[in-house]
Amino acid sequence: MPGAGGGRLPPLLAGLADLVLPGGCTGCGGAAGLPLRYGMCGDCREQVTGLRPHPTRPDPAPPGLPPCAALGDYHGVLRELVLGYKDRGAHRLARPLGRLLAEVVASLVTGPAVLVPVPDTPAAARARHGDHLRRLARPAAARLRAAGRPVVVAGALRARPRRDSAGLDIAERAAEAAAALRPRPLRTAGLRQRVARTGEPVILLDDVITTGATLAAAADRLAAAGVPVAGAAVLAATRRTHPPR
Repeated sequence: MPGAGGGRLPPLLAGLADLVLPGGCTGCGGAAGLPLRYGMCGDCREQVTGLRPHPTRPDPAPPGLPPCAALGDYHGVLRELVLGYKDRGAHRLARPLGRLLAEVVASLVTGPAVLVPVPDTPAAARARHGDHLRRLARPAAARLRAAGRPVVVAGALRARPRRDSAGLDIAERAAEAAAALRPRPLRTAGLRQRVARTGEPVILLDDVITTGATLAAAADRLAAAGVPVAGAAVLAATRRTHPPR
C-alpha cells in the first residue's frame, strides 16, 4: 500500500530528531552513529518491512477469540521494536509500526472496516504518555485510507485497572481481561448503529497476542453490546511452548 500520514512526528521532523538525538537502533541496539529513521537502522527496517502477515492462533485458544492475524513472531527485531515503542519511550516508531499494522488489517479485510484498538489501563497510559494502541491506530488508518480502503477508528472500549499479566496462568489472564474491559456506552451504541447500517467488519487492534485472553474478552464485550467482531490484527504473536505431559 502507498505511504500515508500519521504518527507523532512528520517525516522531516522525525529525521531531524534522529540526527539531533543520536542513539542506538531500537531494533538491534546497533552503536550510536548509524544512519537511523524513526529510530531504526536500515537493516532492521528491511527485516520488518519484509515480513508478511499470517493467520495466528494460540493453543489452546480461549472461547470467543475471533480470527487473528499477526505480522510476525514476537522475537528478534520485531520484539525489540514493539518493546521500544511500548515501554521504552520510542514514540517515533508509532508511524512505521502503525503502517505495518495496516498491512495486517489488509490481510483480514478487503474493503471498509472499523478499527477498535484494545485500550491501555489508566496507569499504563500515564506511564506511556498516552494510549499506545490508539497512537498506532491513527497511522494504520491513514495508510489504509491512502490505499483506497475507507476505515474509521472507534474507541469503543475502556480499561479498568488490572494486574500485570506477567506470571498469570491462562485462567487468571482471562479473568483479569474480562473484569478490566468495558464498553463505552455512547460510543458502542453509535458503533452498533453504524455496523447495522453499513455491514462494515469490526477489527480489533493489539500489539502482541499471547494467550488471546484480552482479545477474546474485548470481542465478548463488544458482542454483548450488539457489535460483532470479525477479526483481530496484531503486530506480533508469542510462540508458546507446552511442558511435556
